[in-house]
Amino acid sequence: MSLERRTIDSPLANSPLTQTEAPSLSYDPVALMPDVKVLKVGGQSIMDRGRTALFPILDELAAAKDRHKLLLCCGGGTRARHIYAVASDLELPTGLLAALGGYVPRQNARMLQMLLARHGGIFILHDDFEKLPLYFRLGCIPIMTGMPPFGYWEKPTENGRIPQHRTDAGVFLSAEVLGVKRAIFIKDEDGLFTDDPKKNPNAARIPSIGARELIKRDLADLVLERVVIEYLTRARFCHELQIINGLEPGMVTRALEGENVGTIIYKD
Repeated sequence: MSLERRTIDSPLANSPLTQTEAPSLSYDPVALMPDVKVLKVGGQSIMDRGRTALFPILDELAAAKDRHKLLLCCGGGTRARHIYAVASDLELPTGLLAALGGYVPRQNARMLQMLLARHGGIFILHDDFEKLPLYFRLGCIPIMTGMPPFGYWEKPTENGRIPQHRTDAGVFLSAEVLGVKRAIFIKDEDGLFTDDPKKNPNAARIPSIGARELIKRDLADLVLERVVIEYLTRARFCHELQIINGLEPGMVTRALEGENVGTIIYKD
């Protein structure tokens, strides 16, 4: 019996995937786990402050684990900044800075896992991401680094060598691939301000703003990585970023329950 070669019709079959106008692919993407709550625990803003700042937040998360599927991602904080500073002084390339900077949020994730172990906290690597349904079914709280796995393949930045895809970007990308509408960032400020409120007491809080409007304003200081705001403008699922003050009691719980506390940056 002879087998003939079969050609499957596809608009991408003869495409180099690099032309200005890519072939139109009309599709309805699948939201994998839209009911998950994706949260980032800030490194410098929360973890570096120690138990006084962190433990009350963990108590709120533990109390909420039976009502919500929680995916926790960790920031790097001051130690990551030290790595970037030293590596930059040694004139190492951006890709190596990204690889080195990824170790610190991973350390923070391991510490967070130990602190939440009795509540089902489990440390996961990027390769364990597809196991999330199993972890949630078992009642676990998966905890991972917020750093996306670009590593040595991190894109060159416009100014300097600091990686543009850091832990905020990883949190957003995790929410987007899971089909989650809102990603929650636990910081030490009441939200987004017109300037750094720690340095400028006259800075005003912005309760809600569209991503494109925020890009137009070109604020000197942002509470989130700028690349995340850019990606928000073309997101398919994650249409909101919520920045809350985790140092204020009850704020994490209110955010998990869907209250528009802090600042909401939305896709406009």
